[in-house]
Amino acid sequence: MPGFTTRSIHGHGYFDRETGSFIPPVYLSVVYEHPDVESGEPRIVDRGTVLKYGREENPTVRALERVIASLESAEDALAFNSGMAAISTLALSLLKKGDEVIVSMEAYGKTVRLLEDLALKFGIRVRRAWPSAESIAEQVDRGTSLVFVETMTNPTLRVIDIGYLGRHCRDLGVTLVVDNTFATPVLVNPVEHGADYVIHSTTKYIAGHNDVVGGAIATDRDRAIELWSWRATLGTIMQPMEAYLTLRGVKTLEIRFERQSKTAMEVAEFLSDHPKVKEVYYPGLRSSPYKPIADKLFKKRLYGGVVSFKVRGGYEEALKVMKRLQVIKPSPSLGGTESLITLPAVTAASSLPPEDREALGIDEGLLRLSVGLEDAEDLIEDLSRALA
Repeated sequence: MPGFTTRSIHGHGYFDRETGSFIPPVYLSVVYEHPDVESGEPRIVDRGTVLKYGREENPTVRALERVIASLESAEDALAFNSGMAAISTLALSLLKKGDEVIVSMEAYGKTVRLLEDLALKFGIRVRRAWPSAESIAEQVDRGTSLVFVETMTNPTLRVIDIGYLGRHCRDLGVTLVVDNTFATPVLVNPVEHGADYVIHSTTKYIAGHNDVVGGAIATDRDRAIELWSWRATLGTIMQPMEAYLTLRGVKTLEIRFERQSKTAMEVAEFLSDHPKVKEVYYPGLRSSPYKPIADKLFKKRLYGGVVSFKVRGGYEEALKVMKRLQVIKPSPSLGGTESLITLPAVTAASSLPPEDREALGIDEGLLRLSVGLEDAEDLIEDLSRALA
């Protein structure tokens, strides 16, 4: 199999023999000739679905899906108009009345909110578990329908041993869904560790430039066909221009992610030694309890581009730090070329129950920094000035 970046660039498999173009164009068509006038047969896409209407299929979107499937070592993938559209479509396709879902306590707040709303409306049971493979596995039994976890949690960056969890779920016949947004396929392919579905907010590292919203799910061929049917019904397909921009962004995923990870390590080490910083969360630090799990799970000795840290003095001091920063911008996203910082207690984790936030250590003095592609020295100088 070709290397990771080669697949990022060429994995779409597109080539137009008429023009010689090897860059997938933006197909803005909503409708397609159906059936083919000459043959009288429908135009079949490579996964067996029919190309006839833009809410169901699009050639630009399909090119992106082939790349994501290849990078995740999966048989197929589907692209959606946001990460939450991907999660919503998956939940509606899999869950029914009486099913039990176990979700990590530190899962993205909107994910937890969606599952709990579905529970209220449709009689699904949702249980939250402490974000470790062992704690989650303790709650899983043959009555469990689905387990939802993240490879690295947001914002405290706990690394979940999805190999351990994948074996446990497979033995019990339980569906395992892994959100791999923070780790990316550069570090780990969850399907190789027992995951049935792998989710990405492609808005983050996959597209990587803070200029396009999207989501994706990688899985096997049979599950993809079922999920495709739900996506076609719900209308949650990614739009062609967003797919084109994401295709362009994913070409540099490995290069960007390696640079961001190495800079994040430098930043984490700087923050660890700073007197104004109370605690640093980063799985690459020798002091992190999650480094052994990361070293066992990840394909490279890289630990991602996100660093979280607590400022002494709580919310007021954390807010002052954010206001003083000049290079790093206050914003609740991550994974792009620009470095961004946010207060998770009032953004991504705001919808978590207060008792969960307290137990997880997500207090109002916690800042989450997404390291971009700026020079490490400039980011450290910016942080040093703000903390001083």
